[in-house]
Amino acid sequence: MLVLTQGDPAGIAPEITIGAWQALRNQGPAFVFLGAPELLAGRVPVQIIEKPSQAQAVFAHAVPVIPLKLNTPAVQGHPDSRNAESIITSISEAVRLVQTDAAAALITNPISKDVLKQAGFAHPGHTSYLAELCHTPGEDVMMLAGPSLRVVPVTVHVSLKTAISQLSPELIIKTARTTAYDLRHKFGITSPRIAVAGLNPHAGENGLMGTEERDIILPAIKTLQNEGLAVTGPFPPDTLFTPQARKNYDVALCMYHDQGLIPLKTLDMAEGVNVTLGLPIIRTSPDHGTAFDIAGQGIADPSSLLAAIRLASTLVHNRKTYS
Repeated sequence: MLVLTQGDPAGIAPEITIGAWQALRNQGPAFVFLGAPELLAGRVPVQIIEKPSQAQAVFAHAVPVIPLKLNTPAVQGHPDSRNAESIITSISEAVRLVQTDAAAALITNPISKDVLKQAGFAHPGHTSYLAELCHTPGEDVMMLAGPSLRVVPVTVHVSLKTAISQLSPELIIKTARTTAYDLRHKFGITSPRIAVAGLNPHAGENGLMGTEERDIILPAIKTLQNEGLAVTGPFPPDTLFTPQARKNYDVALCMYHDQGLIPLKTLDMAEGVNVTLGLPIIRTSPDHGTAFDIAGQGIADPSSLLAAIRLASTLVHNRKTYS
């Protein structure tokens, strides 16, 4: 059974959860919603359950819900830090269910970093909190995966200036190793091909436009190749994502957040999925945020959440097959 977190109750999480259930209720994969029942009740049938194992029996006719309480009623489009407790509890309890094998994988609905920060939450987002709960701090790697492209940013939610200062051969090597491991054991790709993007225009043009390729990226690539990994590059970022180039790799390793997420979201916004690699559990998420500006209007697209649920189910199957 898959467990879906509540997300921010003032965002589009309730709406896309309803849309996902409506699309999956007849053929699955089934999931249990861990959150406040009133976020869904009245719009679709809801069935309160006590544990994930009860969800399959009710999924075809109602959304199975393990209930949590909100501190204040949710108002769509108006986030309230008083509900941060339920948002965080949903995440931590969902992780516990997966860790104890009560659930097979975790799908997280969108949260607001700002809302949680106002409530004193110490993490910049889901991923580092999940790593802490899994007792693997610093081992997490973010992958965005869609039908056309997979990307992994080496540096993530930091400014561009900070991202450049954080780059090192060691960080690139560590990120590539984790990516290759999970592509084998969770995605079932026997010999994953990793294409590494350069940082500078034209991948530095032999040092004329920057030396990071020569001094940081290329040494990391050589180390990884010596370990037997199918790693190539560094490639000019402006040509790495063309249709022809994408045929030659399974994942693009990018040097900073937007270098990878702009092409991914341009190509696959509707079906892009955030996958956290490097964790002992399977976690996926939609590739978008809370969308407070459209919450409650009935126009939110559940496609990315649907893709995240389906991919989580596939990864569960793959890990059993390839681990």
